[in-house]
Amino acid sequence: MAEKGVFLMSQKEVRRAGLIEQILERKLTQQKVAEMLDLSDRQVRRLVKVVRKEGLEGLIHKNRGMEGNRGLCKRIRKKVLKIYAKKYHDFGPTLASEKLLELDKIRVDHDTMRRWLLEEGIKYEWQRRKRPHRKWRERKECFGEMVQMDGSHHDWLEGRGPELVLMGYVDDATGEKYAKFYLYEGTVPAMGSFKGYAEEYGVPQSVYLDKHSTYKTTRHQTIFEELKDEQALTQFERAMKELGVRVIHAHSAPAKGRVEKFFKTMQDRLIKEMRLANIKTLEEANKFLAKFLAKYNKRFRVAAKNPTNVHRKCPSKNILDSILCIKEQRTLRKDSTVYYESRVFLITNRITRRARYVEVEERLDGSIRIKYKGRYLNYKEVEPSIRVNQEEVVCKKNAVKKKKRKNSKAAKNHPWRRHSPEHQLDSCDYESVKRERVLSGV
Repeated sequence: MAEKGVFLMSQKEVRRAGLIEQILERKLTQQKVAEMLDLSDRQVRRLVKVVRKEGLEGLIHKNRGMEGNRGLCKRIRKKVLKIYAKKYHDFGPTLASEKLLELDKIRVDHDTMRRWLLEEGIKYEWQRRKRPHRKWRERKECFGEMVQMDGSHHDWLEGRGPELVLMGYVDDATGEKYAKFYLYEGTVPAMGSFKGYAEEYGVPQSVYLDKHSTYKTTRHQTIFEELKDEQALTQFERAMKELGVRVIHAHSAPAKGRVEKFFKTMQDRLIKEMRLANIKTLEEANKFLAKFLAKYNKRFRVAAKNPTNVHRKCPSKNILDSILCIKEQRTLRKDSTVYYESRVFLITNRITRRARYVEVEERLDGSIRIKYKGRYLNYKEVEPSIRVNQEEVVCKKNAVKKKKRKNSKAAKNHPWRRHSPEHQLDSCDYESVKRERVLSGV
């Protein structure tokens, strides 16, 4: 009932009321109205009897406007809103209802929670936003056919610890997620996270990522790349090429929307879960993340169109470590030493005198390997000797000489003054001649 004398009816009830009035005015028979309403004659007679006794208001359901028998009482509602204001003030209705059941043992449906928040005028941070139109792309058919990869910079610990970067992987066919926290986004975290993914699932056929400087370079070709007629590659692209993984660069963030949506969900759910668990360090965050993703994948993973798993078997640890590392070409000096990152390594193996270059591998754990023609060499690190460039010494000596030299005027009896007219005059005559020239404008 809206107010006194006014009552609300559904379209179905309005239609029934019009036909019942036609029966009362003897314009239609009860049998005809029963056919039109798809009801039995007995039901139509019952409706006519109710309308004669109570009027058209009798057609309205008697439970309309009353609280349901399965509804939660006001005491529970007050308790839930109090807990929400204290612990879950920035949670959305769905996540808040899940945490109420998990931590506070109170079962409240997410739609009920949303309705209570709207009725109380409580605004929550997560709101459904209007999305721009994007061209839809069908999922890949097989698990491992393509993996979307990216890094998310965010204050994941909300000031309780260091700022972290979440390196995330999302399988395009199934939505299977893998992620790990690092202190920064770069070559080592990218290779380390890919190594973790490969050890858990296998090597995918392709990776879909953006044009971050870690994944795509703008530098020119080196001499070695020009000689081999190869394009300039980043260390990560080079490692993917050696593993046989195709690298696909996205031209925009929405193109790899599944991993972007995953980060957006994690920035809402994972942050709040870690807040409740009081996570403060990188190690604690990674341990918690592994358990969180296990439940998350079990709940949200979808079935691939083709059940075939096209991940390739992960190589052995030694091969994987030799590929997922930083490789650089370095000159082998005549004294069998190699310079790398301000460090000097003395080669102890006997190698041919024609050797000019060696390959230095910096592994993910920080260890160094030196390779020549596919063979690892023995070495020991030595203190770098102080070598002074001879040209720098000559420049310094000349600079000292120039400082000692004085800038003085040439004497009046200097050879280059002997043939000048002023030299033939004494000092007094010279000053007078000079004064006359100034006055005459010469």
